[in-house]
Amino acid sequence: MSVASVSYLARRAAQKERVRILYRRALKDTLNWAVHRHLFNPDADALREKFEANRNVDDIETIDRMIAAGEATYNKWQHPDPYIVPWAPGGSMVCRNPTPPEGIEIIYDYGREDTA
Repeated sequence: MSVASVSYLARRAAQKERVRILYRRALKDTLNWAVHRHLFNPDADALREKFEANRNVDDIETIDRMIAAGEATYNKWQHPDPYIVPWAPGGSMVCRNPTPPEGIEIIYDYGREDTA
């Protein structure tokens, strides 16, 4: 196997990874715009059709331009306030109960007080 073919295969693998990441990010962001499944499913199908339409493109330079255009479009239309799972960092439940001040001790005996 020549150096040129190894370089070609490595570049194609990197392109496939970039496309996969772009598709996943765009699909997750589509769910931010259409929170109900009956609205999300047609949008997800349309997004998949956009990716499938260019599945058989073989020119490396064309693929790079298409990926760059897709990433630019994604960055332009990314949701400004994405949904974050409540218990994940940045969610509405993270650090809801602040740590108690210094000197206050919490005893987890769950109602089993010392009788001594």
